[in-house]
Amino acid sequence: MKLSRLLRILLLTVVIGVVPASSFAAVFISVGVAPPALPVYVQPPCPRPGLMWTPGYWGYGPAGYYWIPGAWVPSPAVGMLWTPPYWGFMGGAYVFHEGYWGPHVGYYGGINYGFGYVGVGFVGGEWRGGAFAYNRAVMNVNTTVVHNTYVNRTVINKTTINNYNHVAYSGGPGGINHPPTPQERTAMNESHLAPTAAQAQHVQAAAQSPQQRFSANHGQPATMAAARPMTAPRQGMAMNRGGQHYGYRARQQNRQQRAEPRANYEHPHGRW
Repeated sequence: MKLSRLLRILLLTVVIGVVPASSFAAVFISVGVAPPALPVYVQPPCPRPGLMWTPGYWGYGPAGYYWIPGAWVPSPAVGMLWTPPYWGFMGGAYVFHEGYWGPHVGYYGGINYGFGYVGVGFVGGEWRGGAFAYNRAVMNVNTTVVHNTYVNRTVINKTTINNYNHVAYSGGPGGINHPPTPQERTAMNESHLAPTAAQAQHVQAAAQSPQQRFSANHGQPATMAAARPMTAPRQGMAMNRGGQHYGYRARQQNRQQRAEPRANYEHPHGRW
């Protein structure tokens, strides 16, 4: 038993050495039990322009797996897109890979989270100049206040990875089998921004809620998607200020880091 555990640790060490550092979170999480299936839920409508959808996922803490609700989040800078976190099977364990902001959506294990995150890339919208346009073929948008929308179903059919069992992890027994594409590898090696302070608070709140724990909800969390969007962080937090765009924010964060040792895709109101 001790030998197998040692071999697993050594294998994970080798894997960490060859995967780009930008694809890993500051905190390494490895679990021996697979995350539960992704629950089916309805996306709340986007209430105002400029918000990005971050799909829900399973986190892990001392009490086991807990559900972090999907939520609308202010973008940290113009041109930024969210790459969701994912669980990947490595060396006999399930390893958590943190999400990040960047100019392109990177690899998230081929997990079909729905609402534009269909397993490869993101088809829920795109930046057009300084404004984000929403693809209503997959996004639920309040069009009385959000007017920058379009409908494109073609991109969905080209990139969707079917996930009929709502599997929440990549690789391993029963997991999604999708290695990174060249485009995803390129995006993984770009400069990234960490989740914002508002996102970190969102995760902390879910971790502290007993109703969100799998041991209590058995795969049906009390809150699957946040009814209200996250608020923009105040000065000093991860949001950009003064009209700063991605390039400036990424350079500033990189300097700081170096200084420190489904959805029914045919209907916008569909479920994941």
